[in-house]
Amino acid sequence: MSEKPAGADMPEEAVGSQMSPKSRTSSSSRSPITPALPSSSLVPTSPSLPVPYRSSESSLSSAASVWQSSPPGSIYDYIRVASFSLGPDGRIAQWSRRATELLGLSHEEAIGKDPVEAFVPPELREASRRTVADILDGREWTGLVPYHNPQAPQAHGIAEVYVMPAETEHGERSALCIAVDVTALRGLETDLAASQAVFGQSPLGFFLFGTDLRMLRVNERFATVFGRPAEAYRGASAYDLLPRGEADRLAAALRQVLDSGQSLTDMPIVGTVPGNPERRRWSISLYRLHSGSGRPIGVAGLATDVTGRRRAEQEAAGVRRNLALLNEAGARIGTSLDLETTARELLDVAVPQFCDLASVDLYQGLLVGDETPPGLADGSAELRRVAFASAVSAGPVGFGDSYLSSGGAGGDGVGGATKPVQVGEVHRYPFNSPSAVALRTARARVVPGRDGGESLEMGTMLQSTLVVPMVARDTVVGLAQFSRTKGSEPFGERDTALAVELAARAAVSIDNARLYRREHERALILQRSLLPPGDPEAAGLDIACRYLPGNAATEVGGDWFDVIELPGHRTALVVGDVMGRGLRAAVAMGELRTAVRTLAMLDLEPAEVLSALDEIAAGLGAPGGSHGGGRAGSRALARGKAADGSSDLAEVYLATCVYAVYDPVTRRCTFANAGHPPPVLVEPGESALLMEVPPGMPLGVGGEPFEEIEVELPDGALLALYTDGLVESRDHTLDEGLQALRASLNTPDSVVSLEDVCDHVLSTLDTHHGEDDIALLMARMQGLSAESVGDWQLPSEPKSVGRARELARQQLESWGMDELVDTTELLVSELVTNALRYGEGEIRLRLLLDRTLVCEVWDSGLVQPRRRRARDTDEGGRGLQLVGLLSAGWGSRRTPHGKTVWFELALPNGQSSGPDSVEALLSMW
Repeated sequence: MSEKPAGADMPEEAVGSQMSPKSRTSSSSRSPITPALPSSSLVPTSPSLPVPYRSSESSLSSAASVWQSSPPGSIYDYIRVASFSLGPDGRIAQWSRRATELLGLSHEEAIGKDPVEAFVPPELREASRRTVADILDGREWTGLVPYHNPQAPQAHGIAEVYVMPAETEHGERSALCIAVDVTALRGLETDLAASQAVFGQSPLGFFLFGTDLRMLRVNERFATVFGRPAEAYRGASAYDLLPRGEADRLAAALRQVLDSGQSLTDMPIVGTVPGNPERRRWSISLYRLHSGSGRPIGVAGLATDVTGRRRAEQEAAGVRRNLALLNEAGARIGTSLDLETTARELLDVAVPQFCDLASVDLYQGLLVGDETPPGLADGSAELRRVAFASAVSAGPVGFGDSYLSSGGAGGDGVGGATKPVQVGEVHRYPFNSPSAVALRTARARVVPGRDGGESLEMGTMLQSTLVVPMVARDTVVGLAQFSRTKGSEPFGERDTALAVELAARAAVSIDNARLYRREHERALILQRSLLPPGDPEAAGLDIACRYLPGNAATEVGGDWFDVIELPGHRTALVVGDVMGRGLRAAVAMGELRTAVRTLAMLDLEPAEVLSALDEIAAGLGAPGGSHGGGRAGSRALARGKAADGSSDLAEVYLATCVYAVYDPVTRRCTFANAGHPPPVLVEPGESALLMEVPPGMPLGVGGEPFEEIEVELPDGALLALYTDGLVESRDHTLDEGLQALRASLNTPDSVVSLEDVCDHVLSTLDTHHGEDDIALLMARMQGLSAESVGDWQLPSEPKSVGRARELARQQLESWGMDELVDTTELLVSELVTNALRYGEGEIRLRLLLDRTLVCEVWDSGLVQPRRRRARDTDEGGRGLQLVGLLSAGWGSRRTPHGKTVWFELALPNGQSSGPDSVEALLSMW
C-alpha cells in the first residue's frame, strides 16, 4: 500500500465538505468530478464467501468499524490521486509518492521548492504566484494546473488541483493540495458515460449479480424480457426468477463463474414470465467482473430471449426431418410390385421416425382383383389389414375406432368389435366411425386418444391417431393409421400434411402394383392361351416341352412352340421366335401361331407353310396390316425401317421358325426352316448331331423361297427343337451353346423318360441368364406298328366299292372294333364311289388305328371334293353330307400324285360310339 501524507486518504465526501460553495463554482476552467464512492468498496469481502445484501447506510456503518483493515477503494485505483502540502512560506513541505509519479519530481527535488518554479511552465508562473499567495491568505481554490513531467510519455499535462487552507502546529497558515490528472478523469468520465449508455440503451438484457449472488442492477431490456420493473430485481436471486430446477442450474453457473473466472456462453434457461403461462427460452452468457486492482466484485451477464428463434429452429428442424422422411420414403416405398410389401415399406418409414404405431388396411376387393369393389363410395366395403408396425408393443393395438368383423351386421358401430384387428383379418368400419368418414370423404382426420381410466388396454395410452385415406389417381385404395403414445407431441397440421403425402406415395405404388398384377394376369392368360397344353399328345410320338420367359416379372415373350395333329395321324412340330420381348412380342407371336395352325389345317407342305407365313408376317408389319396386293410395299417398308434405324426390327414382326411334319406310318419327317437354329437329332446308340436343314430367311423379310428336306427317323430317335435363348447368351457364342446342347442330349442311361431329358438339358445349360425367352420341344419317335395299319390297292371299277367294304369290315373285326363296322362300311362306300365317279387311276384304301380310327381313300384326280346341300328332289349329292354327319371329322388334301379324302371316327369307350347312322340318314330329309 503506497505511503500517503496525512489527509491524502480522506474520502471525497470529506474533501467536498471543506469547500465553500462559492469557491467550487468560481473557476470557469474547473470540471468538477465528484464520483460517489460505492459502499461495497469499503467492505472487506472474499470471493468465496457471499455477504448478505444490506442497505447503503448499514454498509457504511459496518465499514467504519473495520476501517483500518479495509483495502483502498476501487475508484482510487483508476484516478491515482496525488497529494502534497505547502508550508507557511509557500514552499512544498510534504510530497507523496503518487505526486512523484504524476508530476515527475522526486521527494528530494520537491521538498522546500517553490511549487510554481518546480512544475509550472515559465509563461504561467506570474499568474500562478498570485494564486499561491491567495491560497496562503486562507482562500480555498480548485482549478486546472498545467505541469511539466519529463518522465511522462507526453512530457506535459494538466492536473486538476484541490487546495484546502490548513494550519501548522504553531498556528501558521499552510495548505493541503490534492492533484488528479485530468486525462484520467476524462477517461473515467467517458468510460462511465459509455458504460451507462451501453447498459441502458443496449437491445440485450444486461444484469449484474454481486458476490452474494443477488442482483445489483438490470437494464430496461432485461426487465422487459423477464416481465417485471427494473427496480423489482434489486436484491433478487435466481430462485426469485425461475422454477426450482432452472434456478439451481443458474445459481450453480453463477457460482462457477465467480469462483473460476471462466466465462460461460449460451446457457439455455427455460421458464415463464408473470402473466403468461407460455414457456419461454433464454440464452444466458456470464462473465466475472473485477475492480481496477483485480478483485472480483460480481458476475455480469447477458440474457437474450430465444423463444422465437428456438421455435423457428424447431420449425426448420421439423421441415428438414419431414424432407428427410419424404426422401427416405421415395427411396424405400414402391421397391416391388407387391401390395403387402409396399404397405410394409410405408410402415418401415413411418415407425418410429414419425409415429409410434401404424397400420395399413386395403380394400378386400382390390386384393382379390375386382375392378370396382362395392362400397368404395361410402367407405363401408370390406378391408383387410395387410401390415402393422409398433415401437411400443409386440402385437396389434386398438386405435380407438370400433370396427365390424367381416360377418358383422349394422353400420352404426353398436356392438362393434373391441379387440385389435389382426394382420390378415378382413373387417369393415361402421358408417359413422372416423375411419369410414375418412374413406368416404378422402380426407385425413385426427382422432384424439381415449381416457386412460376407461380400460387398461394399450389403446388408452395413445395421444392421438391420424386416420389417412390412401388415394391414388382419385381412387381410395385403403386406409393408413398413424398413432403417437402419450408423452409425445400431438399431431399438428404439418404432421397431417406429411402423413397424407406418405400415404399418397404408398397408394400410388399400391395402385401400380394392382394394375401390374391385373395386366400381368392378362398377359399370362394370353401367353398360356397361345401355348399348347402342358402334355400335348400325338400319334406315334412321345412329347415333352418347356417354356421359360426371359423376363420373370412379366412372364411373357415372343417364343412359341406348337404340336398340331394333321390328317392321317401325322403331326406338325413347330418352334418359333419373334424378335423382341414383352407383351408386344407375345401379341406378334400369337398372330403368327394362329396363322401357322390355320395353314397347317390346309395340309400344305412345310415349305409352303413357311412361304405363306412369310407373306403374313410381312403384311403384319405394314401400315394397317395390309395383305395381298400390298405385300411388296409391306416388305419395302419393313426393309426401309430396318435400314434407316427409324424403328426397331420388332415393329416389322421379324421372326424365325422351324416347321416339321412327322408321318408315323412311313417314319419320315419333313423339315423346313426360316432362319431358325437347326434341330438336334439323337438316334438310338448314336451321339447327338445338328441336322443340316437349309436355314432360309427369317419370316417377314421375304423374297427367298424356302427349301425342305425329308429324313427317315427310326423308332426311338429323339428330336429336339428349341429357340436361340437356350444356346446363346453374352457369356458364350452360339457355336459353344450348340455344342453344350449336343453334349447335354447325350444323356446317361439312368435318364429314361422324356420329361427327365428336358429337365436334364435345362439344368445342364445356362437357362437363368434372363436375356431371352427359352422354348424347348422334344419328341421321341415311336411310329405306328404294322398291325395298326391296313393298306390296299383297288382297281378303278365299280366292284371295288364292295371290295372296299369287305376289306374294311375284316380289318375292323381283327382289331376288335365291331361297333364301328357299320359306320365305317357306309362311309368307305361313299368315298370309294366318289373316287370312281370323280377321280382318276387306281384307288388306294388305308385304315390307321391309334387314338382314333382314320380312313383314307387315295386317287390320282386333282379335283378336290366339295360338300354341298342337296335339294329334296335330288337323287344324289348327299355322300359328303353323310360323311360329315357320321364322322368326327373329314377332309381332303393334295398329294404329289393326286389327292386324299379322309374321315376320322372316335374309338368306342363302352358308351355310344357316335351318332346313329339311321338317324343321320333320316336327318338329311
